[in-house]
Amino acid sequence: MGKGNAENNSTKVYAKESTRDIEVPDTAHKINTDSWVQVAFVLTSGVTGAFVLGYSGTIMVPLGWVGGVVGFILANAISFHANALVSKLHEHGGVKHIRYRDLAGYVYGKKAYSLTWIMQYINLFMINTGYIILAGSSLKAFYILFRDDDLMKLPYFIAIAGVACGMFAICVPHLSALGIWLGVSVVLTVIYSVIAVVLSIKDGLRSPARDYSVPGEGASKIFTTIAATAGLVFAFNTSMIPEIQATIREPVVKNMMKALYFQFTIGAIPFFVVVFVGYWAYGSSTGTYLLNNVNGPVWVKGVANIAAFFQGVITLHIFASPMYEYVDTVYGIKGSSLNTKNLSFRILVRGGYLIFNTFVAALLPFLGDFISLTGAASILPLTFILANHMYLVAKENKLTSIEKLWHWFNIVFFSIVSLAATIAAIWLIVDHSRTYHVFADM
Repeated sequence: MGKGNAENNSTKVYAKESTRDIEVPDTAHKINTDSWVQVAFVLTSGVTGAFVLGYSGTIMVPLGWVGGVVGFILANAISFHANALVSKLHEHGGVKHIRYRDLAGYVYGKKAYSLTWIMQYINLFMINTGYIILAGSSLKAFYILFRDDDLMKLPYFIAIAGVACGMFAICVPHLSALGIWLGVSVVLTVIYSVIAVVLSIKDGLRSPARDYSVPGEGASKIFTTIAATAGLVFAFNTSMIPEIQATIREPVVKNMMKALYFQFTIGAIPFFVVVFVGYWAYGSSTGTYLLNNVNGPVWVKGVANIAAFFQGVITLHIFASPMYEYVDTVYGIKGSSLNTKNLSFRILVRGGYLIFNTFVAALLPFLGDFISLTGAASILPLTFILANHMYLVAKENKLTSIEKLWHWFNIVFFSIVSLAATIAAIWLIVDHSRTYHVFADM
């Protein structure tokens, strides 16, 4: 009772501890079907997605060489630790926790279940919004390579990106169904990463000495730097480890750890190369979208931008899948994905969700601010604070005093960081809102 599609496995989320079979909550989506390699590519796609093209400008510029390099390395290591803690609680208490909220609910109770649900879905909504902004920015960058006019504004491209994301969501029923699309995502990632790195190196070798000083002054400089620290944790975390882990084959925890090791080692290499080379080449003048800085053949830059666009469409589906799983399960959407009822449901529900996502993306297209606020207000609490505290509560009798002290240090430290970074991100959004009107063409 715990393998294969969970269509026939219907148990209570708050199951009591049992020493017998592992109990599995009901779900309309497939679980325990994917290899650890496929799951590793899901995790890596979330890290090396097209967002990586924005980190040189949105994180390295506010932090500088020392703060940026040290910050990214520490964020990578700490993120691996936090995600490993959550993955080890997958079958805690004799229950297979296939959703983040299930795990929090089992450990703390129903109030925590609801609070975690709200925080996670706000987080995933903001990530989805960010991907639509990014995909729209990629399309605009492609357009201006060939047309020197002001006819097409960023909101129009964001609308096109939203339509593409909606079509993909309708065609791919669940996370495990990504299959070959993950391979496509890897190819697209290699394309825009290699082009961005090669053209950046070419520009860097030809350019005079760059200015690497942290720009800004006064409160603006302080808040920008603090907000950038939230971007560090945004870069490495999905905030949906249980949902991704639910798709992996037995032995679940062992295979998930393999996937995490891959994500935070081999999978992180192209990430670091793009971010650091981009900042090296352009210094403090690096923009929020690296491909806008590079110089090179028009067709090469065009290929990179289109690759970034399509990769963003695929990766958005990963972060939207928990919402899709929730509504599909609630309304009993099972069986063939081509069934008329199921297809109509996806068109209506997923289409409606992404229409709203697209509207928000076009309304407030401040990509850097979305990264900062999402990392500060939701990823930090979910991935670092909650992960450490849940593990502390679940394993309290098995932990040494030093281990308990370590987890409490993480809880207190990241609570302070989360509060400071949230305040900073909100301040920046308010400040930028004075400069840019809604539906801005950035």
